Amino acid sequence: MVLPGPGAGSAFDPAQLRSFLAVAQTLSFTQAAARLGVRQSTVSQHVRKLEEAAGRALVHRDTHTVALTADGEAMTGFARSILAAHEHAAAYFRSERPRGRLRIGMSDDLALTRLPRILREFRTENPRVDLELTVDQSGTLHRRLENDRLDIFIGKRPRGSGEGQLVKRERLVWVGTPSTRLDLSQPVPLAVYPSPSLSGAAMHEALERAGLGYRSACVCRGVNGLIAAVSAGIGVSCLAGSLVPVQLSALGPQHRLPELGWIDLVLLTNPRTRERPASRALAAAVLSSGPGGLSASAG
Repeated sequence: MVLPGPGAGSAFDPAQLRSFLAVAQTLSFTQAAARLGVRQSTVSQHVRKLEEAAGRALVHRDTHTVALTADGEAMTGFARSILAAHEHAAAYFRSERPRGRLRIGMSDDLALTRLPRILREFRTENPRVDLELTVDQSGTLHRRLENDRLDIFIGKRPRGSGEGQLVKRERLVWVGTPSTRLDLSQPVPLAVYPSPSLSGAAMHEALERAGLGYRSACVCRGVNGLIAAVSAGIGVSCLAGSLVPVQLSALGPQHRLPELGWIDLVLLTNPRTRERPASRALAAAVLSSGPGGLSASAG
């Protein structure tokens, strides 16, 4: 597909960017249209016009599948930043200064990322917003959001679940220490979160597909407990690739463990409160940080 290059005055329309992000998150024009409440033809038209504005093919589609091109992957980050800036500007000129209490749920392993710094910067820029922060497992937080006990949830969902706004897609990796040795003739010792756990389910499914036994050598109530258990050699576990802390190491091919697949780091908002200025402002701050906002912090 050959498209003309962008002109000097080309601009990216927010409506087209929203349609493109919905397609990028669902990998389906039909699901994207349903999410946005518009016709599929409208979504297709928006994506086509965005490709014309960019001068690049962003989406590869055939009769069975939809996939992003390399330029499409790049556009997802630009689209989030542009839409976040657009929301900041709109809120500023509406003179809606965020205030009140904002209930945030954060997956506990995201405490290892730059997300706490983003929250600190948000609080500095919005001093009239009081934060109520709940750190827990993603499954528990998702239920709290559904029960109207959170305004925003930032955490993990299975790849392709279609829920929320995709911040980052991550490959799951096995983690241990440099001295980790495994005897695969014996059940693999696992350090796991209590059920239901997305990472625990991923490990169990991968090992079962490979015909390997496993046992829960340590049940950990939080990421610090999991790090301690794996560091002590009690068991191995898994984390998103960019969230591996310095205390642990990603295990390599020599350990002969099966592939774990991918997971999505997403932002979900409560439909009852998502239009409040505070909710919109924090969502914009997280999305504008891009994938780097949910990568492991250096300090």
